[in-house]
Amino acid sequence: MSANDSEKYIREEIAWLSKPLGENKPYLGICLGAQLLTRHLGSKVYKLENGAIEAGYYPIIPLPQAQELTSEENILFPEMVYQWHSEGCDLPYGATLLAEGLTFPVQAYQYGSHAFAIQFHPEVTYMTIDRWTRLGGERLRMPGAKPSSEHLSDWHLYDQNVAQWIKAFLPRWLNNEDSS
Repeated sequence: MSANDSEKYIREEIAWLSKPLGENKPYLGICLGAQLLTRHLGSKVYKLENGAIEAGYYPIIPLPQAQELTSEENILFPEMVYQWHSEGCDLPYGATLLAEGLTFPVQAYQYGSHAFAIQFHPEVTYMTIDRWTRLGGERLRMPGAKPSSEHLSDWHLYDQNVAQWIKAFLPRWLNNEDSS
């Protein structure tokens, strides 16, 4: 599934984003949701010419403005995150870049104070990764994908940091929404 697909429901989702954005409601786009927001804001979602994807844990580079999101809690933006995508996106006009990556440069951005887009998956559980790697075998044969054995072993190494970050980020973001 791609934000570039021509199916009616994809076009409807992209158009629907004018509702939460227009009403200054919170929006968190994860992976495809980030790419839908990117398309809604008029920027490009693309595959790499070499066919490389990100499937597994990859390093990202949080920028100073990303660290400010949870600095009061002394929890840093994660630097190793779980990815499961074959497309990246350009930074939309007016958005603030929060994190960069080596394969796909735009890994996270903020649009205004209400909308966040992240290419990675902070919501994945061990069971989710196990299922994706068992049922998504074709993706694991694509250039750039990590071996399936690394997905689960890396979850043990990196999930705690990602979980701490998302648990600190969400309440702070949503509490900030109450005051706007």
